[in-house]
Amino acid sequence: MLLWAALVGLSFPAVGLMRELPPLSLTALRFAIACAGLYWLARRSPAFLPAPRVLPLYGLMGLCLAGFFGAMFWAAHHATALAMSTLYVSVPLLAYLLGLGFGVERLTWRLPAILALGAAGALSLAFAESLGRGVELRFGRGEAVFFLGCVSSALYPVLSKWGLATGRLAESAAVRTFWSLGVGGGLIGALGLAIEPVTRLATMRLGDILLLVYLGLFSSALTFWLLQRATAVLTPGAVTAYGYLVPFVSMLLLFIETPARLGWEWLPGSALVITAIALLLHRDRAAARAA
Repeated sequence: MLLWAALVGLSFPAVGLMRELPPLSLTALRFAIACAGLYWLARRSPAFLPAPRVLPLYGLMGLCLAGFFGAMFWAAHHATALAMSTLYVSVPLLAYLLGLGFGVERLTWRLPAILALGAAGALSLAFAESLGRGVELRFGRGEAVFFLGCVSSALYPVLSKWGLATGRLAESAAVRTFWSLGVGGGLIGALGLAIEPVTRLATMRLGDILLLVYLGLFSSALTFWLLQRATAVLTPGAVTAYGYLVPFVSMLLLFIETPARLGWEWLPGSALVITAIALLLHRDRAAARAA
């Protein structure tokens, strides 16, 4: 999950290098490239073809991906980046609460405390980035839609863990990743065809295509495969908590690009995030030793 956080954090600058192209259609293409990269690995599993009774579960997981990315791209035009960053820190806690409902989390005090610590750090980093920009934090229609997307994002690892615990999903992380991305990409692509000017994809340059391949193989295939592998041994709340490292990685990249932005305002959030991840790693090691 540390590698996952690094890959996700590095994907944001890559996305920023792309020109103004239909975002939903680009996401569908990313997922298609990811599935093509995963096919050789997933095809080796005896459980590659899902049983008919499992298809609805993969459909729900695909809806979670489509719901999050669809809400994110729509809200990007109706909500501030600060508001979206602030709302996204709720995902680990939402995953923990949903996991309790599905019976894949245990009711304890330690993990929620670590999640609260990491959320405070991530919020501090978000406010440090917006310092001096005069950005107003509000909650309107765009923020409400993005919050529903955050619920969808939190539900994805919960459904994966529940499917594994009940024997519905394949043990192969590649198979689970392949089918969830395939279904999610199909849904996102259908939405893109309905509401976006897909013909603008014809204006893609070679650089855009190379970036899209990179994002598909590394920021989609590899990251979701790592997420599925972690889901097999960690709880949904613990898996999503590593997302607190993503703004920390983005902060490091910002300092490399513009060292003048380095200031004391980044220190509290960074310290809280690092402390939360260290406590999470210690908790996971202790749980492994106990097992």
